[in-house]
Amino acid sequence: MKAIVCEQVEHLKYVEVEEPSVGVGEALVRIQRIGICGTDLHAFKGNQPFFSYPRILGHELAGYVEELGAGVTDVAVGDLVSVVPYMHCGQCIACRNGKTNCCTDMKVLGVHMDGGMVERLALPVSQLIKAEGLSLDQAAMLEPLSIGAHAVRRSELRTGETALVIGAGPIGLGVMILAKQLGANVIAMDINEERLAFCREWAGVDQTVNALQHPKEKLAELTKGEFPTVVFDATGNARSMTDAFGLVAHGGKLVYVGLVKADIAFHDPDFHKKELTLMGSRNATMEDFDTVISAFKTGSIDIERYITHRSSFEEMVEQFETWLKPESKVIKAMVCL
Repeated sequence: MKAIVCEQVEHLKYVEVEEPSVGVGEALVRIQRIGICGTDLHAFKGNQPFFSYPRILGHELAGYVEELGAGVTDVAVGDLVSVVPYMHCGQCIACRNGKTNCCTDMKVLGVHMDGGMVERLALPVSQLIKAEGLSLDQAAMLEPLSIGAHAVRRSELRTGETALVIGAGPIGLGVMILAKQLGANVIAMDINEERLAFCREWAGVDQTVNALQHPKEKLAELTKGEFPTVVFDATGNARSMTDAFGLVAHGGKLVYVGLVKADIAFHDPDFHKKELTLMGSRNATMEDFDTVISAFKTGSIDIERYITHRSSFEEMVEQFETWLKPESKVIKAMVCL
């Protein structure tokens, strides 16, 4: 069976690996779509926390069920499925409280364990979502967009509130479009004017702010000096994440959707004066996947424009590094098998 492995920093290799065996409660999935995530790009460059080499990357996955293990009744051969890549224990305090997205023994496909850049993958059926009525592209994009849905739900954002989303990458765009669907007034912030234009056209944001052009003054102008009540930082940039404290309204919330391999510090008197709430938002739960499935089925998320670059499995090794370059203008790259 063919696979692509990240052997070390900045080195992908096309290899042959053993066919997977299907255990009790598992299904064999023929992978048809692999979305390329920031996690994959960071791992390639050596900047991904909780990561070791060699590793088969890939966790934004969709495919068809080919074989069933003993005891499987929830899916059938031929079903189109999306993969939930967060392998949780089901027993820890987080799992017992329904927070499977932050299990104490979390193992994410393509990060802590080998992922889906393979032709076939055996998975517990509990990690599969039947994607009936969705396209292969939609099924593969359930996971990244569900991260945005989780951040919005965790923030308890309300209709009519003003939310700032910093970072117009794939995750930030997901936060924007789902916040808009909730009825919030959404401001997008990024350093790239073309991305900000895409935020207006694709996610329907209400205003945009260039982070390089006096952003705090612009936000004060847009909010009549009050600032957004909820700020989502989806940059994974330590400077942005630190500066975000100064962009939140008194009594507001700052939600870190992005992850950075660094320490973040803030000035406590300002934090305390505003009575801010700081939140981390990690992964997603089944409830968030359901939110995105509903959005797909109502036609409110245009996945075709979200996916800007495509590659075959065989061509991906050569294409991958070009997707890191700003001039490639990648929003989301998709590998098609």
